[in-house]
Amino acid sequence: MTELELDAGFYLLPKGMLPSVVVCLEMTERPPPRACAAPDGVTLRHVVRPDLAWYRDLFARVGEPWLWYGRRLLTDQGLAGIIHDPEVEVRVVERDGVAEGLMELDFRKEGEVELAYFGVTSALIGSGTGRWLMENAIERAFRQPIRRFWVHTCNYDHRGALAFYQRAGFVPYRFALDLDPDPRLTGVLPREAAPHAPVIP
Repeated sequence: MTELELDAGFYLLPKGMLPSVVVCLEMTERPPPRACAAPDGVTLRHVVRPDLAWYRDLFARVGEPWLWYGRRLLTDQGLAGIIHDPEVEVRVVERDGVAEGLMELDFRKEGEVELAYFGVTSALIGSGTGRWLMENAIERAFRQPIRRFWVHTCNYDHRGALAFYQRAGFVPYRFALDLDPDPRLTGVLPREAAPHAPVIP
């Protein structure tokens, strides 16, 4: 197959662009609670009006392996406009006082809650923290009457992310395609970020 002789359904993309296949998921009612205790030394803290440098550091440590870069494109004013909004909850997972995870709930749209960002650093992956954190997220989202709680994931996320969300009670309802310049080529992320996703200059 040459570049000019592609089978139907294949589309060549400009080099330097990063395609993402996004899966949108939602839950429209609170699932039965699951008994899940916090791992030893792990706590969850609500951070009101997070310091921008602190937030950016945690966002990078949690998300860089999975190509999280949206918030890194924002100016200070743009970032503060989101995470300092009283309808956006930023909660940090701490182990022995060190920030190792992020849960961000967006209540800005009436009747629904977005799980905008959710994850832990490599130090806590596999520890059971994610399941405990998800139970906290669901409980907080459904504290008030809402039509739905939603999240999205993509093909660059942890290979178990989609199944994790489905086990928690989220149901896939839509695919989306996203096409952006590869942030590792524009300098937004380090070149070595997310080695499972090839860099094609």
